[in-house]
Amino acid sequence: MAKITWKPGTMLYPVPAVMVSCRYEDIDNIITIAWAGTVCTNPPMVSISIRPERYSYELIKKSGEFVINLPGKDLAFATDYCGVKSGRDIDKFQILNLTKEKASVVNVPIIKEAPVAIECKVKDIISLGSHDMFIAEVVAVNVDENLLDESGKLHLDKAELICYNHGQYCVAKDSLGKFGFSVEKKKKKNSKHK
Repeated sequence: MAKITWKPGTMLYPVPAVMVSCRYEDIDNIITIAWAGTVCTNPPMVSISIRPERYSYELIKKSGEFVINLPGKDLAFATDYCGVKSGRDIDKFQILNLTKEKASVVNVPIIKEAPVAIECKVKDIISLGSHDMFIAEVVAVNVDENLLDESGKLHLDKAELICYNHGQYCVAKDSLGKFGFSVEKKKKKNSKHK
């Protein structure tokens, strides 16, 4: 099938839809971000990109900390709301009835209702154009214990995390294979002849 060429744009979909909580002094806020990603394994580092005019931009820049909360499908409404309403005008925690939970390392609240919370400390800010990229080190990861099995293995699929796919929120759930399945050696069947 033929492809049609469009002008350059951000067509790298789907992407995580995350709720980033932030705090500066006594002000708490939540901003929804789709421009978030992993940038390094060791040390563990992530990035979020924010327009400088957004309310959370200054809160994060001044505090040097934030928490990436990964929302499940039950937080789809809140995720969208936190992306279209400004914390300059409202208290999103209060309006959405979200619970602030104390983080283990940073001085930023975790959203208790989110199944995963990634605590981050800003290491660098890079001005790119419409957005500035905050590169941050992951200093703690908090996971709901109901996502762990008896042996402590994480089953993130149970969280029914949402992603953003070209204007739509979707659930990222179905597994098509584990990492490395394409080169995994097939197990030989144990056949005994009688």
